[in-house]
Amino acid sequence: MKRFAIEFSYDGTNFFGYQGQPNVRTVQGELENALEKIFKQRIYTQAAGRTDAGVHANGQVAAFNCPIDRLTSKDVKNALNANLPRDIYVKTAWEVEKNFNPRFAAKKRIYHYFIYTNERDVFLRNYVWHFKYKLNIEKMRKAAKFLEGEHDFTSFKKGNDRKNPVRTIYRIRILKLKPHIILIRVEGISFLRSMVRNIVGSLVKVGLEQWSPEKIKEVLELRSRQEAAGTAPPHGLYLYKVIF
Repeated sequence: MKRFAIEFSYDGTNFFGYQGQPNVRTVQGELENALEKIFKQRIYTQAAGRTDAGVHANGQVAAFNCPIDRLTSKDVKNALNANLPRDIYVKTAWEVEKNFNPRFAAKKRIYHYFIYTNERDVFLRNYVWHFKYKLNIEKMRKAAKFLEGEHDFTSFKKGNDRKNPVRTIYRIRILKLKPHIILIRVEGISFLRSMVRNIVGSLVKVGLEQWSPEKIKEVLELRSRQEAAGTAPPHGLYLYKVIF
């Protein structure tokens, strides 16, 4: 039996997150529904990561077994796109080893977070964080340096996340793409629930000059979620790419 991996994108606006759940619409649920239509049996998938409700993806990766050996990668891609809803699109498919699991095989995950610092644009409302205040990007960059490397990220996890809080962030870049668009790019091995959004929320406090850049180091070392700023909204966040 062949095993395939797919790289796909989705608009997270109308999903209750990635992970399959009963009685609500999820990305995994729609993907497995499409596979069931194609193969006439339930096909279970494994993904590189889970995204929360409202979070988008440009390069999510999932893998699954294919019960029809004659199908090619192109066949799988085309069949899925013919059966998936319009807010999910398979960009590419390829054959992988029988034991390939994208969650454990991933060497790096890259997240993008977009902040729009202008008056509200109704056409962007589901895809950026509208934040019409001036942000000091240089101070945010200085603060972000304290988060790079291996640290205990207890201060930046979701309160009920009981996973090991020690994580590695390779790099955080903060770029001004257009006059009113700021991109925060976070590269790491793996992340705790809401970790990137919590980091963004705290970096924005620095950008507003309500916190000094050094405050981020202090918050990190205190290892208390109560010490960090609030969570940035989900719709500005994208799982941009998974590297294997």
